[in-house]
Amino acid sequence: MFYYVLKHVVLGPVLRLLFRPRIEGLENIPEDGAAIVAGNHLSFSDHFLMPAILKRRITFLAKAEYFTGPGIKGRLTAAFFRSAGQIPVDRSGKDAGQAAIREGLGVLGRGELLGIYPEGTRSHDGRLYKGKVGVAVMAITAGVPVVPCAMVGTFEIQPPGQVVPKIKRVAIRFGEPLDFSRYAGMENQKAAIRAVTDEIMYAILELSGQEYVDEYAAKVKAAEQDAVPLRKFPKLRR
Repeated sequence: MFYYVLKHVVLGPVLRLLFRPRIEGLENIPEDGAAIVAGNHLSFSDHFLMPAILKRRITFLAKAEYFTGPGIKGRLTAAFFRSAGQIPVDRSGKDAGQAAIREGLGVLGRGELLGIYPEGTRSHDGRLYKGKVGVAVMAITAGVPVVPCAMVGTFEIQPPGQVVPKIKRVAIRFGEPLDFSRYAGMENQKAAIRAVTDEIMYAILELSGQEYVDEYAAKVKAAEQDAVPLRKFPKLRR
């Protein structure tokens, strides 16, 4: 109940009024039945803007940190995500990916929409990064279509580190559903799930027009952070 109050009464109308999203391809979202909406992830605002314009409820797999933050802000954030029906996923440890897949398949098994960001984390520089294969495993296992989605302009309104987003128009584009039924039974084959993931990322790329990086975002981000002390203290290069 709270989800629909939040979407249709409290938050949704405000977001649509402030950001006036240009929506393309909304007819590509199935009216019923299970499906995955796979999108790029540029901003914290993505969590709210896409659900606000969809007619159907969508459940995202959200990182567990959103539910475990300290202080009043942390408790409020956790309460919001739980009330909105989002599912916490622990991304640490070797079993994290399997846990996320189990949770996602549960959503799809109920005939619902599942939202996922295949990059696994927000882009720190606005580029589109290599997708993780969990989205492919879920699509093949559940036998559901994948609708590619591109958020355009959300990086500019709320880049990493910016708490309050700028009030500026954004665009949300949905591509035609991708059918991977030809890969049925191949969810454990590395070549198959890599091919499916790359096809999904290419569809997102065509919609978003971003520069593509064939590396995982988290790896690139960590490498750049590790390089900061070397830039600040050149003598450490010796």
